[in-house]
Amino acid sequence: MLLLPDEITGDLIGIVNAIDHHIGINKFLFQGAPGTGKTEAVKQLARILNREIFMVDFSSVIDSKLGQTQKNLSMLFKEINQFAQPDKVIVLFDEIDALALDRTNQNDLREMGRATSTMLKEFDRMNEDVVLIATTNLYQYFDRALIRRFDSVIDFNRYSQEDLLSIAEQMLDRYLDKLKLANRDIRLFRKIMKLMSKLPYPGELKNLIRTSVAFSNPKDGMDYFRRLYYAVCNEKPDDLKKLQSQKFTVREMEILVGRSKSSVARDLKEGVRDE
Repeated sequence: MLLLPDEITGDLIGIVNAIDHHIGINKFLFQGAPGTGKTEAVKQLARILNREIFMVDFSSVIDSKLGQTQKNLSMLFKEINQFAQPDKVIVLFDEIDALALDRTNQNDLREMGRATSTMLKEFDRMNEDVVLIATTNLYQYFDRALIRRFDSVIDFNRYSQEDLLSIAEQMLDRYLDKLKLANRDIRLFRKIMKLMSKLPYPGELKNLIRTSVAFSNPKDGMDYFRRLYYAVCNEKPDDLKKLQSQKFTVREMEILVGRSKSSVARDLKEGVRDE
């Protein structure tokens, strides 16, 4: 299952319903920052709809020769419209930005502007049984006419901090299950994650949590907490006074510094006495 906010999940369910109704709604644009789950959502839709994904490599479509990019696009859509089983296909235009930027933008080459115009025409001629999904993280620069060609635009930036914290917990559970690590303390995990001023999107969260768990000492079921703290704070959890200021309990500090609870409590008291 994808780890997405309810609003985005609801939109994906709507896409499944729209495709199943067979009324010509077949072109979708997924926009959002890197790591928000756009490409993974396409894979999930393919599984639900029992369709095969054909990913377009735009590096082979764009050509420096005058007019060649337009010809390549025409050939591409000709192939798309000739699928033997169009109702079993999802065509993925991953990171469509290179061909979709605003034609009125002064920084946009005329050649690419003509290519975008060609794509507009080809969109209008597309086989309605083929599902086309494009992804972008540069939506604000998109050609408005191209946006209108899509039946729906799904915004993947709709993550609240609580959504991201919940997703982080589910990711942690998955990796701990894979490694058969039973030691879990969700309260401590949430405290560490909240030390970040702003939680990153799922793609970055996944890397942060996965490496913390994967690199942990297999003989120490709590080591991943220390590695996670280091990944979040860029320093080891050695400073008891700082941990105390971060609202960690003595028991939680015991886990983070890898020492006994009595030793932590004694050092904290001695620190207060020294002051």
